[in-house]
Amino acid sequence: MARRQRSPRQAVRWLIAIGAIVFFCGALGGALLPRWGRAGGDGSTLGGSPETWALGLYLLLRRGDLERPAGDDPTPIAFVIRPGQSVMAVAQDLQAAGLIRDAGLFRAYVRYRGMDREIEAGEYTLRRTMTIPEIAEALRSGRAAEWTVRIREGLRMEEVAEAVAAQTHLSAQAFLDLARDGGRWRGRFPFLVELPPGASLEGYLFPDTYRLARDATAEEMIRRMLENFGRKVPPEKQAAARARGLTLHQVVTLASIVEREAVLPQERPLIASVYLNRLASGMKLDADPTVQYALGYQPDQRTWWKSPLTLDDLQVDSPYNTYRYPGLPPGPIANPSLASIEAVLNPASTDYLYFMADCEKRDGSHWFARTQEEHLRNFHRCR
Repeated sequence: MARRQRSPRQAVRWLIAIGAIVFFCGALGGALLPRWGRAGGDGSTLGGSPETWALGLYLLLRRGDLERPAGDDPTPIAFVIRPGQSVMAVAQDLQAAGLIRDAGLFRAYVRYRGMDREIEAGEYTLRRTMTIPEIAEALRSGRAAEWTVRIREGLRMEEVAEAVAAQTHLSAQAFLDLARDGGRWRGRFPFLVELPPGASLEGYLFPDTYRLARDATAEEMIRRMLENFGRKVPPEKQAAARARGLTLHQVVTLASIVEREAVLPQERPLIASVYLNRLASGMKLDADPTVQYALGYQPDQRTWWKSPLTLDDLQVDSPYNTYRYPGLPPGPIANPSLASIEAVLNPASTDYLYFMADCEKRDGSHWFARTQEEHLRNFHRCR
């Protein structure tokens, strides 16, 4: 049977109808998509290319998926975009991290919005409860980028301030001014109730890695550190301190000395046992780090921790000098790790009263002794 041929007029009507449908879909997509946060890309006008119209229609049909987050867990997730990484690679990493369900849909959205040229390398904090448009906006132009601030264990307050300043825009002096005023924070954090009048936050600036908003203040940084301390040293650990006959402030003070003495993690409970045994027997602690703290900054060595110490150094008149004054110093000499705090709360069961660096292995380990005679024999091994 012969095929019926359409007239030219019918063909024109078909083309007009198809064009109208495509135009209508693009217009409808353009009308609905702005509420998802258009950034002003190719889809910002109705006169875009056929590709733009097709993307608009695709996104319109996937509108529910765009507005549906990947999960209901609001836990912050660190997400890193590496320099030179393609948008498709970013989308795949987002999907692998469980932040989005469909990498292709994310890629189509940012392309339609013209945001694919605005996503920059950086570190971001995202959540699985965010929708694709919210994540795309967070990644646009690096506006959600944060500072990553790493604070090592065993730093004294001035060193913490210097580390914060080196990794952010914050002033070391502004940080120190706030950290030196312990009374300012006592009412906000119950675990600081034992701070003596005029004490600083030395010992409570918890060492960890922090992600800080670019516009954060020094007060915000300190608040985050104190909140972290409260999480890591909860009321049950504070109760454990009282069960040992110690206040939390005394535990943190002794932990700061252990932190400065210990090199090998496994020796922390042993070193803690030595100091607790000396305290129980009424002996002076004779702890070098407390003398270093009392001496303060050493311009010639460019350090806060003078080494080696001289016999004259051991005579410095300071309540922090545990060679001259018995008992614990007035407060912490550094900001200890959780491991050192737990070593004081759960020390090794020993009758050691002395220890010194093992000068034969030279690996940071120590020789421990029960008597002064045994300690002197260890000492002479290094002469």
